Formats: sequence, structure tokens, C-alpha cells
Amino acid sequence: MYAKTLRKHLGKRCKMYVAGYKHKCKLDSWAEETQTAGCYGEEAACCHVTSLPCVRRDGFLAVLRAAFRAMGTWQRLVHFGGASLLGSGGAAALLRGSRALVCRRQLSGADSETLKERRAQIMARGLPKQKPIEGVKQVIVVASGKGGVGKSTTAVNLALALAANDSSKAIGLLDVDVYGPSIPKMMNLKGNPELSQSNLMRPLLNYGIACMSMGFLVEETAPVVWRGLMVMSAIEKLLRQVDWGQLDYLVVDMPPGTGDVQLSVSQNIPISGAVIVSTPQDIALMDAHKGAEMFRKVHVPVLGLIQNMSVFQCPNCKHKTHIFGADGARKLAQTLDLDVLGDIPLHLSIREASDTGQPIVYSQPESDEAKAYLQIAVEVVRRLPPSPA
Repeated sequence: MYAKTLRKHLGKRCKMYVAGYKHKCKLDSWAEETQTAGCYGEEAACCHVTSLPCVRRDGFLAVLRAAFRAMGTWQRLVHFGGASLLGSGGAAALLRGSRALVCRRQLSGADSETLKERRAQIMARGLPKQKPIEGVKQVIVVASGKGGVGKSTTAVNLALALAANDSSKAIGLLDVDVYGPSIPKMMNLKGNPELSQSNLMRPLLNYGIACMSMGFLVEETAPVVWRGLMVMSAIEKLLRQVDWGQLDYLVVDMPPGTGDVQLSVSQNIPISGAVIVSTPQDIALMDAHKGAEMFRKVHVPVLGLIQNMSVFQCPNCKHKTHIFGADGARKLAQTLDLDVLGDIPLHLSIREASDTGQPIVYSQPESDEAKAYLQIAVEVVRRLPPSPA
């Protein structure tokens, strides 16, 4: 009964076996029982999925307390199949039975830090080891929490701006948006990648940028109706089975959100920095905030925010209108203690250039809009860590 209720509250992914005081997680084999400061005064192991402690003595009671603490409803009376669990001031009493157990969990600051470090170490066991992409020196991901904010347009023009600012640098562009690839159309590329002698896909080239996208592997109008495992397999191929040659910068156009693809890319390859794109609109900023926090959780440095569609200027009267709000990204940057890398206006020429496959940095390099991207590229490079030799 207790095990059934535990699985209900902790989720099916993690199974805690009280009998025999064992603890098993799908991400790893039997958890190693280690001494953890303050874990009910006994040897404890923490779950790889939930990070909840599981102790040997009176195992089910301790796990129950951890589960209800995770639910955020600790100080309440819980009726549990005829037994009641009462929490108040760090004490719990088993109301049915002849024995009462009092457990206290009051950690000092040092103990709390030790516990956090230990949990981080245990969680790291189930994560894949990062392996650099062969031939690529630095990876820059362009992401956003919300779709439709101009992320792909920014990624394309950022890649072109990096090449324009320093012609000695080799630039690549990787589109990992499996469900909605945009790079083929924006870079005016069609066709299937050729295979090298080592059976690796060769990127398609245009405007001096090496490009790879799922859009090269499927028909333009064909929907990608895949479940998560197939998507992860496709991402693995895009990361590991492409012959990039020698690149100084690989710009990765991420899909919107904070899901499997973002985690897979962040945990499988070392990333030099992430750029968050958002409009000034509150709805977009909410998701941009989540995107920035996600990269921080997976230890990817966030280089800054780009405020896209910041202002619209009437081509006739030159009056400026903040259609999506004013300076929303700047306020978010202050909250996150980040920099704003630049502002991109809402302009007809940017949209037309992208739709025709001639990005504005390439087709109109002297325009104010192109100069904004060129300056953003300068700010991105300035914030990158030193390139490996």
C-alpha cells in the first residue's frame, strides 16, 4: 500500500523499495549508500530523479516525509491507509503502533552546502558525458522560450555577421529545430547532403556558411511526426554524423521551449555560450526568462539577451511605435543580471530578405538593420571564453 502511494506521488520514473531498504532508479543501478550530512542521522542515498533522501532505518517513514515535503504540504495531517503522519517543527509521529519515532532535520549553512554538492554529484552520474564536435572550436546556441520571436532570423544573421566581421573565421550553422526547420529557406538551400568517405554528411554551403538542417533530409512540405526517441536519434545524428571540417564558430538554431532537444544538446556537447532572443512583449519575456534559467541549470553561460522587434518606424512619417512594448528585454536582463546585446527593429526589409533567402546582413550590409546584427556579433564574440587551441 505504501509503495503504491509513493509511486503515485513520486512518479512512475522513480521506484523506491522500502523492503530490504533498497533504492532503485531507472537512470542508474542500485544507488550507492553514502553518508550524507543531516539525513536523519543514518546512511542515506538520494534519488537520481527526485533528489529525495532515502534512509535505511524506518525507510518508508523517511521516504514518505520526503515525498510530502516535495509536495509542499509538510505541516499538515496526512491520513495514510489507517496510519497518520504528523509533521510539526521537524518532528513526525507515527500515531498507529507501539513505537514513536522523532526525526529532526535542521541543517547548518555548511551542512546544507555539503548536501547540495552531494546531490549534484549523484545527479551527475546519470548525465551523458560531454564530447566536443570534431573540428568545431566554439558552439553558440541561439534560443528562446517562445516561438515566433525571430530566433531563426537572428541565428542566420548572427552567423553571417560573425563571418562578415572577421573573414578569417570559418562559420557553421546547425538547425536542430526538427519539427519546424527554417534554415534551408532563409539560406536559400535545397537538396540532400552528400556523404564523405567516412560516411558523414557534408553540410550544404551558401554565402560562405556551412549549413545542416533536418530540412535537407525531408521534403519541404512533409511534416515530421515523430515521438521523442526518434527526435533524440535525429539530434544525435545532426551532432555527431556531420563532417564540419574546421570551424571557429558553430551557431546552433534551437527550437523554442525548454524540452528534450535543449537538454540533449546542452548535455552532449560543450557550449561556449547561449544567446536568448525575445520581443519586448510580456508573454514572450516570461518564456525567455525560463529559457535563461534552464541554461543556467545545465551550466551553460548565457551571453546576453537580444531584443527583437523592439520598435517600428513608419516609412512615411518616421513616427516610432513600440508595438510589442518598450524595453521589456532590458528589464528582464536587469532581473537576470545579464546584458542586452542589442536591439533589432521591426522592419519590412528584414522579413522580405529572410523570405527570399537573402538575409539582410548579406543583401543589405550597409543598412541600419544589418549594422545592428553586426554589432551584436561583436558583443557575442567579446563575451565568449577563450577559444581552445
